[in-house]
Amino acid sequence: MQNFNFVNPTRIIFGKGTISRLGPEAAKAGKKALLVYGGGSIKQNGVYNELTASLKKSGVAWVEHAGVKPNPVLSHTREGIAKARENACDLIVAAGGGSVIDEAKAIAAGARYDGDVWDFFSGKAGIKDALPLFTALTLPATGSEMNAGCVVTNAELAQKYSAHAAPLFPRVSVLDPETTMSLPPAQVANGAVDAIAHLIESYFTTADRDVEVTDELVHALARSVITSTGRILKDPKDYGARASMMWSATLALNGLAGCGYGGTSFPNHAIEHSLSALYDIAHGAGLAIVMPAWFKVHLEKAGPERLEKFGAAVFGVKGAPAAIEAFEKFFKAAGAPVRLAEAGIPAADIPRIAENAMGLIALWGMKLKKTEVEQILKKAI
Repeated sequence: MQNFNFVNPTRIIFGKGTISRLGPEAAKAGKKALLVYGGGSIKQNGVYNELTASLKKSGVAWVEHAGVKPNPVLSHTREGIAKARENACDLIVAAGGGSVIDEAKAIAAGARYDGDVWDFFSGKAGIKDALPLFTALTLPATGSEMNAGCVVTNAELAQKYSAHAAPLFPRVSVLDPETTMSLPPAQVANGAVDAIAHLIESYFTTADRDVEVTDELVHALARSVITSTGRILKDPKDYGARASMMWSATLALNGLAGCGYGGTSFPNHAIEHSLSALYDIAHGAGLAIVMPAWFKVHLEKAGPERLEKFGAAVFGVKGAPAAIEAFEKFFKAAGAPVRLAEAGIPAADIPRIAENAMGLIALWGMKLKKTEVEQILKKAI
């Protein structure tokens, strides 16, 4: 086990009927919020009315910034920054899934920065400060509600890049599983795949494989995601499954599931970011395509040990090939694509996808060549 520092300052308020508790928390940080949300689903599931009533009761005024895309874009982020400045907002409230929270984080940082917010994603500048952020999660997937990272797509450059800094941790995040009961099956599937991807990246790339406590945590969270997903797809009103899924996805990327690992990287995410930057597909869908293909190449280089261990502990199967097959079976059962063609991506585009991925791979300092990325993608044909 490697040395590590672990800190997570985000306060979680979890359970039924908890959305109304966000207003009093936000009021501790300011009096005027930029309310960030997506396409309007929070107005259909009741979150908008409950949240705004709580803000109003707590004496917090708000300015709305709606229309966040599933893959949040830089242009809309810049609009949010301008809006926050023009209206003298002193805090950000985000209601939605990881895309909404990610853009809210970028706005929070950009509002306190004199330059262009893309500087944070391109590596030109580091985030030193940000407006206080409060979130109401409605789609479990990314863990953004309890971590210090965010992802934004620069559509002009076709670059989907990330930023990470301590000021991006939300102050408080409210997780009410009942808000997820109206999610369509595709979003349930994409969220599950994303959570699994967060768990496997460090697990399979660690240079230190003697970290039993973290391995067991990863196994348990993966089993929870898989079991919960099956129950949700069978009965969308299954509160227990919704609750387990929501908390599992949060724990998958709040830092805990990587403690003690060393020399880790996120190759699946780096390649997927290229897919969603170029084709605007759902992040989870892209990961479902990339992961099995990456496993096949990784198996040849790293050996079967980790796949065998994960397959036995999570899927109850024996052998590395069976573990890869189990991943694909789960993704298919959830309704996610596992081949490029299933997402309408032609195999002829593989060189272009790989070339695009190299920008982020270089930025993240990963030792992955373009030919290796192409090799992985060819396994997804």
